[in-house]
Amino acid sequence: MKIIITGANGQLGTDLCKALSHSDLVPLTHKDLEITDMNSVKQIFSRYKPGVVINTAAFVRVDDCETEQDKAFKVNALGARNIAVAAQELKTKLIHLSTDYVFGGVGETLVVSHKAGGDKPRSYTEFDAPVPLSIYGKSKLAGENFVRYLCHRHFIIRTSGLFGIAGSIGKAGNFVETMLKLAKERDELRVVNNQVFSPTYSKDLAQKIAQLISTEYYGIFHITNKGTCSWYEFAREILKQADMKTPLIPITSDEYPQKAKRPHFSVLDNYQLRLLGMDDMQPWQEALKNYMISKGHIQ
Repeated sequence: MKIIITGANGQLGTDLCKALSHSDLVPLTHKDLEITDMNSVKQIFSRYKPGVVINTAAFVRVDDCETEQDKAFKVNALGARNIAVAAQELKTKLIHLSTDYVFGGVGETLVVSHKAGGDKPRSYTEFDAPVPLSIYGKSKLAGENFVRYLCHRHFIIRTSGLFGIAGSIGKAGNFVETMLKLAKERDELRVVNNQVFSPTYSKDLAQKIAQLISTEYYGIFHITNKGTCSWYEFAREILKQADMKTPLIPITSDEYPQKAKRPHFSVLDNYQLRLLGMDDMQPWQEALKNYMISKGHIQ
């Protein structure tokens, strides 16, 4: 069975190629396939006749999506539509990657649980209604909807805060490498402390996707490493593991203005995996340690 991976040279795509190295892989980059061109997509599908397609291709520069709205929807929404249409024609399994940024809007009031001592946000499950804040989130949600309605055999995978060996091509690296680099160059680091999420090691995500492919558990899945933190807490753990003493100062998102609004809380609950007895994702701190070792940052 052939498996097509779009965005194969990206952060997740690279780890997927490793996790599925024993399969009949067709790794495709943007040079090989333009997902915004329906004819290009159908030609590729017709040539290889894949049994599985994993679509990781996306326009992921969140702030640029605000100023390049047409590109965001063309790639993240219409590109996903084209892949879904071609997959349905061949009755191909489609794994489509999405994001925690489909949450965080007014619907966030839906994720408040009442407990002794006051209200406490709870993680979003696959059954909560997404309400995105940014163009990026809206375009990714539109892509999800195309996949849901146009391809019967689909897995929509939402994840967050990815870091991996290859780094994100669209973002020129990842947060871990950025923090380590800046910690060497600056006297102090100022990092946002009021945006909470779940960091995810792309290697762990790739291995879980490889496991899901062999099933028929179609639908939406949240897949992140266990635990939550803010970007400030994530940076603190990165510097701690690297034994770097650069002072770290917590700030609010208002003190670090960006074009696109970010969710203050976008923690994903791997609820579907847990219901299926498949949620063995390791804590994000352990995942970070494994990443740091693999990159040679620590022994």
